[in-house]
Amino acid sequence: MMPSPALTSALILGAALIMFVSERVRHDLVAALALLACLVTGLVPLRDALTGFSDPAVIAVASVLVVGRALELSGIANVVTARFMPPNANFQVRMGLLLAAGAVLSAFMNNIAALVVTMPIAAEIVRSNNKAPGAILMPLAFATILGGMTTLIGTPANLIISSMRDRELGEPFGFFDMTAVGALVAGIGLVYITTVGWRLLPASKPAARAAPQPWMTFELPMAAPFSGEQSELSARLRAVGARMIGIVRFGHLRNWPEGGLRMGDRLLLMSRSEPRIVAASFEGCVPPDMPGASEVFARVSVAHGSPLIGRGYSALAIETDNAVRLVAAGPRAAKQRLPMALMEIDAGDQLFLEGESNAVARAVSRLRLLEIDRFDRLATHGGKAYAIGAIFIAAIIAIVMTGLSPAIAFFAAATLIAAFRLVPADQVYMAIDWSIIVLLAAMIPVGASFENSGGASYFASWLSETLHGQPLAVAIGAICTVTMLLSIFLNNVATAVIMAPMAVRVADMMGLPPDAMLLAVLIGASSDFLTPIGHQNNLLVMGPGGYRFSDYSRMGAPLAIMVVLSTSLFLAWRFG
Repeated sequence: MMPSPALTSALILGAALIMFVSERVRHDLVAALALLACLVTGLVPLRDALTGFSDPAVIAVASVLVVGRALELSGIANVVTARFMPPNANFQVRMGLLLAAGAVLSAFMNNIAALVVTMPIAAEIVRSNNKAPGAILMPLAFATILGGMTTLIGTPANLIISSMRDRELGEPFGFFDMTAVGALVAGIGLVYITTVGWRLLPASKPAARAAPQPWMTFELPMAAPFSGEQSELSARLRAVGARMIGIVRFGHLRNWPEGGLRMGDRLLLMSRSEPRIVAASFEGCVPPDMPGASEVFARVSVAHGSPLIGRGYSALAIETDNAVRLVAAGPRAAKQRLPMALMEIDAGDQLFLEGESNAVARAVSRLRLLEIDRFDRLATHGGKAYAIGAIFIAAIIAIVMTGLSPAIAFFAAATLIAAFRLVPADQVYMAIDWSIIVLLAAMIPVGASFENSGGASYFASWLSETLHGQPLAVAIGAICTVTMLLSIFLNNVATAVIMAPMAVRVADMMGLPPDAMLLAVLIGASSDFLTPIGHQNNLLVMGPGGYRFSDYSRMGAPLAIMVVLSTSLFLAWRFG
């Protein structure tokens, strides 16, 4: 039987896992509550409670996010990606090149940033080849996940595993120590996605090419009173392709008012047509202002980390100095059944924008939005772009050639970028996903308590007994599979914190190379291909791609099997 501290630690970690999976509580808050529980039970000494915030891995993650955001805003990634795209090639060739570009970008910048950069090009590829967005968006999301396996900074989980290796074995991973296995897995994955995987998606079928216009939610003010019945108004709206959700009067949504509608009442509507088209066909509403001759219309999705999240729709005008207007919101807004003035923006929401081409491009880049239906890349910012690129390359050279800690190298890079004002000052701190930082800093001492209490050793012993006598490839495959399955439900950072020390214990007990097991954890933690909830990029493309939950496993299950097989065979050959 486990000793009491180990049992207590296992119970706390188990409760945290349940809360993580339920998604009813924010992941960073779950980690903070787990840390608090460890403090109360004495598993974590008070002096060690906040050591996670000073951990080199946490500093490195925050710094890499700043540098990656600078690269994203500079426009360098846009230019590099665009040069991969031959304009006259067929759909499969252009998609393959785009997926390769997305994977390369995600090796050196945040996965979401890589998706932000490449998604407008994906939209242009499907539009020019008369295909639905769903034919390319999930493949692109998977490609940016695969690319994160190939370098030390490809994903925060890699830095955490490197930190665990430093603590357990006395030395962290080098910048390219995971590149051999990561590049092999990514290469096999990209070939599968480009040749077979995308064809397994419903959107790849011809019937899906003529996808209807997306639903939009918007309000239109009444131009004159209407004294008829609600059924009459609804019928007239249906005739012009609109559905009435409710009536907004004095800022509140209400049922059909007695006496009908007054001038100034607002209709909350859903339609596949733009608001001005509906207003032009329905005489009772005030039409929106006509756009300027050089203005464009774009559909975007709100990415995780966008400064618009948690704010009202008016935040778009505030952030862009009224250069970009919100025309309509996506279908989620209709489900809230609230006046649009009271609705809040959430990650994954779709927004329909209008403004000058350059203004929309700047807003998309600065506000972390993913363009779905319009192709307009942000221009490169001249000398600033080259300076950012030079600082980034210098940081990598310092890590590879001199052995400088990634935390120090990228902290210096982020500091120089801020000092020389190479990105707007407000973007420096906005670039950091503080929920990830809190999650990391809290889970590091929680994970250490699980290890120090003996809980990790207990489960490692059980796993070792289960795998006793099995070949190295089987043991590696088992660790990779367990990590992959855990990452379906958990943030990959939390998965790495839990699985990395356990993998080292299993290696010690079975007499296996610890690096083989740690690299198996690294690959497994980044292999979120079975559900939309496993990775933020999967969730972000779900709405724009029109995917169902089961579509992910349809294309992702064969990919997951290939990842486990290739990882186990390669690492067994390398370390056997």
